[in-house]
Amino acid sequence: QVQLVESGGGLVQAGDSLRLSCAASGLTFSRYGMGWFRQAPAKERELVAAISRSGGSTYLTDSVKGRFTISRDNAKNMVDLQMNSLKLEDTAVYYCAAQWFRFGSSLPGEYDYWGQGTQVTVSS
Repeated sequence: QVQLVESGGGLVQAGDSLRLSCAASGLTFSRYGMGWFRQAPAKERELVAAISRSGGSTYLTDSVKGRFTISRDNAKNMVDLQMNSLKLEDTAVYYCAAQWFRFGSSLPGEYDYWGQGTQVTVSS
């Protein structure tokens, strides 16, 4: 079956960096656009970053531009989110998600598969 497994979350201080990874299995990875969402307590799940099937196109939400980078390795079935200059407001559970053929949709319902999430906590 399809599995998306996130790793790399943790507790860091403001200004620090983290790299989240998502390992995919059970699907033809190169056929899926990939996204990273996050959900903070009492807030809706929001799209943070997305990357096209080939990796040639990316999307970053405004609040993370210049700080976060999304990348993928289709040979390893991996998608990463490099997070630099972390802020308190980046605290959330981060989810990896796969979308058949398309990329960049901000609607969680349009994604076909989800990981279990990894907690990122940024402290002052």
